Formats: sequence, C-alpha cells, structure tokens
Amino acid sequence: MKVIYQTIINTLLFMALAQVLPTMFFLNNFTTAIVAGFVLVLLNMTIKPLLHIISFPITLLTFGLFSIVVNAFTLEIITLLIPGFGFRSFGAAVIVSVIMSVANWFVGYRAFQNRY
Repeated sequence: MKVIYQTIINTLLFMALAQVLPTMFFLNNFTTAIVAGFVLVLLNMTIKPLLHIISFPITLLTFGLFSIVVNAFTLEIITLLIPGFGFRSFGAAVIVSVIMSVANWFVGYRAFQNRY
C-alpha cells in the first residue's frame, strides 16, 4: 500500500513541478509521470540506500547536505530510464529534488499526524 501511496504522491508532484518549472523540468504526459513516480519509488527502495551508504563520509563532512545531491542523482537516473522525462541541467535536478523532498516530508508528516 505504501508503494501505491508514494507513487501517487510522486506522480502528482512531477505533474505540478512540470507546470510550475517548465524551463527546468519537462514531462511528456500523464503516463510518463506515473511510470516515473513508480520508478522513483523503486529506486528509493533499492539504489538510494546503497548510494547513502557509499556517500556517508562526504555526507558526514557536509553535515548531511550531500544527501540532496544523492536525491538529485536518483532523479537523473530516472531521466536515463524513461524517455519524455528530463531536466535542463543537474542544477535543475537539485532544485526539483529539494522541492520534492520537502513536499514528501510534509505529506508524510501530515499523513502521520492524522493517523495517530
């Protein structure tokens, strides 16, 4: 159930960000957004923990700020896997990564607040 919930949230965020930031982030259609949202959930469950373990020393030195780069790198992996999904530059991926992290935290926090 959590995979479906996260896929829906990521899909909606991708669609909203494609409308708000059209010069930085592009998305072909709704189907691309759904597939990208699902792939992001899968990457967050598999590859992202490995990237955090590998980058732990530099993350520690930067007081956790390097995790933003890991998140942006995860989004860049999606651009390689899915046609019709992309960023103008790596900096755009970093900005989208920060926005998505804050939005996912807020939605997850609010869902947790309402449940308990």
